[in-house]
Amino acid sequence: MRVLAVGANPDDIELQCAGTLLKCKQRGDEIIICVSTNGSMGHYEIQSPHLACIRRREARESAKILGAEIILLDMPDAGPYPEKQQRDIYVEVIRRANPDLILTHYPYDYMTDHYYTSQNVLDASFWCSVPLYHTETPGIDHVPAVYFFEPVGGLGGFQPTEWVDITDVWEQKVQMLLSHQSQARWLAEHDNIDYVEFMETTARFRGLQCGVKYAEAFMPLLRWPRVRPYRLLP
Repeated sequence: MRVLAVGANPDDIELQCAGTLLKCKQRGDEIIICVSTNGSMGHYEIQSPHLACIRRREARESAKILGAEIILLDMPDAGPYPEKQQRDIYVEVIRRANPDLILTHYPYDYMTDHYYTSQNVLDASFWCSVPLYHTETPGIDHVPAVYFFEPVGGLGGFQPTEWVDITDVWEQKVQMLLSHQSQARWLAEHDNIDYVEFMETTARFRGLQCGVKYAEAFMPLLRWPRVRPYRLLP
């Protein structure tokens, strides 16, 4: 199976679904990561052009741990917006990836990069299959299934219906997150958050719900024709 994970900022995939991607890799899936923005505003001292270079390098280092292809759209922070020009970009990404399954943000998250990335992905996940919707890559022959990973803090009405046990890949997930050291400092100073502790608290809670040590939780997009009569997650 081919799995495409689309995150807004360079560390979102690691925080919210890297464990599941590692489990997908274990079962032999092809993994593609797409990051919308370059993280160019997330620091007090490092200026945006230099910071974007750092964040791109960190994202690539994380993807290497997973063994995944990575697509960096390189929009500035606060860049994603639901308009046709950007929808075309996401349609092209999905066509290139040709995924069976897309993982992306829940539509009701805490900031614009997250929920506009989600909107663009949802729109593109349909139009990618329409032959006369023209981008560089021709349309694919199916509408991929879409699953939402957890919004930050589990808020916004997120009620998961599927869980993935990530206990055996937890240390790799942590390594992937720690690739983003510039973001770790930003969250500590701006939001008073310990990066790994924040992620672990969520994973332990979701694990408690399903009887394991660590888990990630998801909601499928229940819209025709994206529903499948079989389990897609590992």
